[in-house]
Amino acid sequence: MQQSSIRAVLFDFGGVITTSPFDAFRRFEIERGLPAGFLQSINRNRPDHNAWARFERGELSAEAFDDIFASESRDAGHEVRGLDVVALVYGKVRPRMIEAVKRCQSKFITACLTNNFQDNPVSREPAAASEWQSALALFDQVIESSRVGVRKPETAFFELACDKLSIRPDEAVFLDDLGANLKPARAMGMHTIKVSDPDTALAELATILHIDL
Repeated sequence: MQQSSIRAVLFDFGGVITTSPFDAFRRFEIERGLPAGFLQSINRNRPDHNAWARFERGELSAEAFDDIFASESRDAGHEVRGLDVVALVYGKVRPRMIEAVKRCQSKFITACLTNNFQDNPVSREPAAASEWQSALALFDQVIESSRVGVRKPETAFFELACDKLSIRPDEAVFLDDLGANLKPARAMGMHTIKVSDPDTALAELATILHIDL
């Protein structure tokens, strides 16, 4: 692959720029005596129409999401308040990923493609909010599901991102920790990297871009 074919590097936020929320989910399940994988099972049920998806598209207030998620989890056998789960999403920023974004900026467009919540509980945690905002400020563009009304893995989200960045899908590399989000991007022609281990993902990105990360 020639370096000139890539014009943009697109990063997911939670689980890529920050530590994985799934680690926090597992700790929460152990603390609450919930079955392993319970929280993810709630979000996999009716994945395009459940409370989590609707909150990420900006269709629900925080209060409505809290109640509807509680109802969904109660129907699955264990009531959990939605905002208790949202609080788990906010991991710590990974310094090496921040450095990678900075190094990419000298030669490529950088963008953050994130599913998030417009009515955002992290704003109630000043230290976390400051760290996250500093990270987001690095990107040329930040495309947020709660503001644009579509979310990953909806194809329309990636089409919108390409339009905003004035790129073709095949001119982008996209890093995400969820295979379900990478699949539609790859089908459109994007180069995709699954972030399970950050060091491995960055080594793959460096190979694609032909730069030192």
